Amino acid sequence: MLGIDVACVLALVTEGRIRGIRVGDAGLWRIDLAGVEHYLDDQAEITRRAALWQQSQAASFPELWGHGDVRHPD
Repeated sequence: MLGIDVACVLALVTEGRIRGIRVGDAGLWRIDLAGVEHYLDDQAEITRRAALWQQSQAASFPELWGHGDVRHPD
């Protein structure tokens, strides 16, 4: 689902970014599907905000206020 190796998943769990628990004598990790989905939603939101920030940095004042020369017309 994540397309990353076990060490990366364990790092995310120990950082508290994904919920997981150790079970059994072998200490196997169990990762909650809802926790993974929540993590993916958080990453999508971070990416969305970064894209909006990049767009805002590239906007010219006329694009923001609606008059004057537009730097990047659509």
